[in-house]
Formats: sequence, C-alpha cells, structure tokens
Amino acid sequence: MYAILWVDSSVIDYIVLQIERLIIEEMTRCILNMQTQLGDYDISLPKYYNNRELSWLDFNYRVLQEAYDNNNPLLEKLNFVSIFSSNLDEFFMVRVAGLKDQVKMGFDKPENKTQMTPQEQVDAIQEKAKNYVNMQYERYNELIEELRNYDIVMCKPENLSDSILSKLERDFKLTILPTLTPLGIDAYHPFPKLNNKSLNIFVDIDTDDAINSAIVQIPSLIPRFLTYNEGSKQYVVMVEDVITHFINHLFTGYEVLNTFTFRITRNADLTIHEDGAEDLLIEIERFLKERKSGSAVRLEVDNRTASIEDLGWLTDTLEVDEQDVYLLNGPLDLTFIFGLVDHLSHKLKYLTYDKYTPQIPRSLGNNNVYDLALKRDVFFHHPYESFEPIVDFIREAAEDPNTIAIKQTLYRVSKDSPIIKSLKEAAENGKQVTVLVELKARFDEENNVHWARMLEDAGCHVIYGMTHLKTHSKIALVVKRIGGKLTSFVHLGTGNYNDKTAKLYTDMGVITTDQLIAEDAINFFNYLSGYSVKPEYNKLIVAPFDIRDVFIDRIDKEIASHRQHGNGKIMMKMNSLTDKAIIEKLFEASQAGVNIQLIIRGICCLKPGIPGVSENIEVVSIVGRLLEHSRIYYFYNNGDERIYLSSADVMTRNMIKRVEILFPVEDKEIGKRLVDFMNLQLSDNQKGRYQDQYGEYHYVQNDLSPLNSQAYLMKEAVKYGKKLKKEATQPSGMPVISKRRASWVNRLRNTLKK
Repeated sequence: MYAILWVDSSVIDYIVLQIERLIIEEMTRCILNMQTQLGDYDISLPKYYNNRELSWLDFNYRVLQEAYDNNNPLLEKLNFVSIFSSNLDEFFMVRVAGLKDQVKMGFDKPENKTQMTPQEQVDAIQEKAKNYVNMQYERYNELIEELRNYDIVMCKPENLSDSILSKLERDFKLTILPTLTPLGIDAYHPFPKLNNKSLNIFVDIDTDDAINSAIVQIPSLIPRFLTYNEGSKQYVVMVEDVITHFINHLFTGYEVLNTFTFRITRNADLTIHEDGAEDLLIEIERFLKERKSGSAVRLEVDNRTASIEDLGWLTDTLEVDEQDVYLLNGPLDLTFIFGLVDHLSHKLKYLTYDKYTPQIPRSLGNNNVYDLALKRDVFFHHPYESFEPIVDFIREAAEDPNTIAIKQTLYRVSKDSPIIKSLKEAAENGKQVTVLVELKARFDEENNVHWARMLEDAGCHVIYGMTHLKTHSKIALVVKRIGGKLTSFVHLGTGNYNDKTAKLYTDMGVITTDQLIAEDAINFFNYLSGYSVKPEYNKLIVAPFDIRDVFIDRIDKEIASHRQHGNGKIMMKMNSLTDKAIIEKLFEASQAGVNIQLIIRGICCLKPGIPGVSENIEVVSIVGRLLEHSRIYYFYNNGDERIYLSSADVMTRNMIKRVEILFPVEDKEIGKRLVDFMNLQLSDNQKGRYQDQYGEYHYVQNDLSPLNSQAYLMKEAVKYGKKLKKEATQPSGMPVISKRRASWVNRLRNTLKK
C-alpha cells in the first residue's frame, strides 16, 4: 500500500528558491576562490609579506650600512661593525636557536605570513647572514687599514719590532699565561664543555707517536687586545694572536703543528618553567646556568689558519651542520671593537661624534615637575632632553615626607641605577614601595635577580612579574598628600627606566595628574600585585589583547571616516611590525584609500606600495647615531585626532604575550609635537631608507636640502637649552628657586659647563 504525499505549491516554490540561492552562493564562492588563486588582492597571499627573520637580518644590514656612511667619523663606523656583531649574536642565540629546535622536533608547520617552514627559514637565514657577515669582514678590514693613516696599526706579534716583542713576551708570561689551561683531547680527556660565545684556540700537536689535539680556552676576563707605543705609532695586538705566538709555552717538549681560533654560539632561549616553581628567583638562576651550555647553533672559525681536516672533526664533535659554520677572514667576535674604540677615542676624539649632552626638557623648563604636573601634562623626549628629571621624579618622591607610596615597573635598569637607590631609600624611610621587577627580561635576568633581592632586603614589596607573561610596561606611580588630600602623579613612557640607555635610545614619556589615568594606574598595580580580575580601565589600554583590539577598531574607524570625508590618515612609529591581524587591517585601509605612513626601525613583515593591496602605505626605516625606540600611533579621525604613546610594538608577542600599556596623548601641544616629529622623520633624506614593493630598502634620495632628523633634534634641543639658560639668568632682587626644585637643573648646567 502506498502513501500519497501532497505538497503545497508555495512550499515547492520556496524549496526551488532556496536551491537557486545555494547554487548562486556556491558559484560566487568558486569565483572568489578562483580570484584568490589568481592573486586578485587576496591580502593573505605570502607574496605580500616579508618573513620576520629575514626582515630582521635586513635591519641589521642597515646597521652595517652605517659603517659605509662617510658622514660618520671613522671610529663610529667601526662601532657600527661591532653593533652588527652584537645584534647577530643575540639573533642566533634566540631566533635561529628556536627555529632549529623546531626542525629537530620535526615541526614543519609554515609561519602564518610568508608560509615558510622552519627548515626553509633556517636555510634562507644562513644564506643571507653569510653574505652580510662576509660584507662585514670586508668592511672591517678596510676600516682597520684606514686606522693606519692615524698611526694605529693592528698587527700580528711576528710583525712587531724586537723591543716591543720582548715587552709582549714579558706581559704574556705575567698576565696571560697563568690564566690559561691547555685541555688535551684523547681517550682520557674528553672534548671539553665550552661556554657560549667563548673564544677558543684549536691546537694540533705532534706527540711523537701520534698527532693529538688540544683546546685552549681564552678567559673572558682578560683584555681582548694589547697596545704598545713606538715612536708616533700605536700597535694593537689581539690576545688570541699573542697566545698563538707563544703557544709553545703551553706544550713544552712537543711540536705545535697548527692552530686556529673558533667560537661557538649556543641556544640561549631556554624555557623557564614557571608552573610549580616555588621560588621564581631560584628557577631563573638555574635557567642562567643552562644558558651557558645550550646546544651549538653556530660555529665561527678564523679561516686564515684553519685546516679542512680539523674543521670537519670539530663540526662533527659539536654536532653542527655544515651551513652553521662561518669561515671568517679576520678576528672572531668583533664586539671587541667597542673596547678598542673607547681606548682610541681618548687620542682620536676628532674621529668620534661630537659629544652631545641631553638638554632641559622644553615642556618642563625650569619648573619643578610635581608643581607643573598639577597644572598640565609634562612631556619628555629622550635623549634630546635629559632623563635626569625622571630620576629626580623618583628621588624627590623618596625624600619628600608627604610621599605615601611609590609603585613602579622595572624591565631593564643600569648596573648602578639611581632609581633603584631611591626606591630603597623610600622603603627605608617608611614609604609604601611596590616594584615589579621583570625577571624574564631576556639577557637581563641576572641583573634583575640581583636588584629584586636588594629591593626586598630594603623593605620593598617586590613582584617578579606575571606567570607566562612578560611585564614590558613602563609606568611609575607616586602618591603624595597635598593640601590634606592624596594626589597621584603618574609617569608613562615608551622606554626603560635606565639612565644609561636613555642617553642612546630615543624614547618619550609623560608625567600627568589626570584623575582617570591615576585611577587606572592604581588598578593596574593592584592587578599586578594581587589576585584581582583584569580591571576595566578609563583611559589606559593594556595588553594582552586590548591594544590589538583598539588598533583594529581605530583602523576601522579611519576607513569609515575616509569613505565619508576622503581624508583618512594613519601614522605609526614603532620598532617592529609583525602582527598579521593588524597588517591585514592596514592592507584593508590602504585598499579603502587611507593614507598610511609607517616609521619602522627594524622588522617589517608588510610590503608597501603593491598596487591594489598596499599602494597607499609608505614604510621608512631610520638607522642612525641613536637607536630609535619610541612608539607613536596616530589616527587623523577627520580632524578629531587620536594620538597614543606605548611601550608596545605591533608584534604578536606584544599584543598577546606581554603586559603592555598604550596611553592617549590628550594635550594638544604635546600632540602637535608628536605629529611634527613624525613628519620630520618621514622627511629624513640622510638616515632614512624606504622599503619598495619587493621588500628591498633604499636610501631616501631627493633634491631637498640634507636633513638628518636626529641631528636636527639635537641642534634644536641645544638651541632651546641655551635660550632657557639665558632666561634663567635672573636680575638681582628676583626670588631664588628652592634648592630641591633646582637640583637637577643645576646638575645639568654643571655638566654643560664642562
């Protein structure tokens, strides 16, 4: 028996319509997929991106380019050669080491922008790095030859006169030989464990019955070079060459057949196990010991005397791949140049940059920062302007009996930090002092462990950071009793509370008494120190996650504003740009017609100027005398400008793996200074390089007058400092500034007189 199903015609019509809709949607999807495959502006295509690691190598090459710039004095050119080496060491210890770990574990998932696998990245890195390193050594040898024009001669011991050679032998026996230990390698003497970045001499010895090998490790605490004067000339001799010349003193009775110097770079990016660590300080100290003996990721060899046989054996023993071996035409570890330049600069001052003294901040003038901050925000631009007022901000808070509490984050500080000293004194004076010392600040862990213990001993409440997050924020809160009520002063900055690097890094900061920001600062520190949930902030934007969300929202708003008014504009200054979500959003803004100008010192994973994708994006990198470190984010917003400063770069790690602060700049005068500054840097045709659509960088070349933005800002700061000094020369009968108020100003003026 069959059942008969009756269906209303309207239902049939509805089903037909739905089928037609699904067919149309599927056809549309197929067309879009075809367009994506054809590359019609699919913003996720790998060809629109630069690989993170290769982009970093290109940045380091721009550092090396400064060694070719004839506008730089000779000794400064040499310094850039040294900086190149220092940068590359850290890159191999962290980034290359991480990739090689992935390869060892069989991890072959491509990264999310250029779709390169870990192995592909390692291969590309080694090819590019070797090319750059060869250029570095070529330039090093050229510059060393130039030093001869100034009677500075680098040479081997055998090229010295007899009189100097006898002095050298005496110095070797007295100051070098006692520190050396020859380590034989045979059945009873296994291959020694060599520390990370240590210099070693490989020695072949004829022991009558066989050819044996030994290693002489050069202690890191002895000077890397020795100098001797004869007539008008100064001779510089590398310590490894001295040891090699007198090597028979270490192997008496045997013939030394051959020697060469080598150096190992090890994996220093080891995992800190935070979970279950009863005491993070102890865990950090264990981690620091492991760093010295991680797996080898690079072998550098002085190729002027190395033998193929010994090199092959050494490579196998250290378990490094052939591509990890760097054969170099000169001394290893060119970071020794820092010390050499320092030594020579006493005699050859005219071959260094003219000395620059940071000036009185324009926003502060001769005012006391606490008095002025009660009236308006105070802006600082280091190192053009002195960091001393920030040091004094903490010092005065420690001394003032009206100060109730000081709270501060510390990521990297100097070895003899005056800020640490003031925080200790504040705690000893009975003030409530809370300090977050980030123990996971890479390569500053040991220093920070030391400071954490010292601050605890002084009575400070010390926080070690947050589990699985690095606290990279730069914030200080001072709470004072003024006129019977509590007033909060907040310093927010883009750079570390480090009085030494503040003379070399360009950074910005603001001191404010804005009540909403003060409330945010209090909540921020409570969040760091306790178990409270992440607060809802009034004005501060705090990563993880929130900064990325705000950037995406602001870019979306700029797109919408541009569609309505046609004047969309974004300017961003940062150290690195890697976050794909933000890059895609910038691509989207460019496609909408928004004008985007990016000032990015280092890594940039975005390719600008690609028709239909990024044609409205401009990327400029400035590498010069000072390390560009400030972060500024600007959105035109149809004239209702939104300007932010931050501790954070637009990197995924900053967006989701760090505690960072993005803070608004609401003072119109400060905002104008920031916009003028970015326009100045975009106009730099001396130290500026622009990135083309293929990811290559070129010096900015135009017919405009030469403009070095850093030199210009130094000149302007000095000009203002002189004007202020003149204005401060008071006629008799005028009131005198209090000693406390004038303390840092006087210190600065005394410096200027020297």
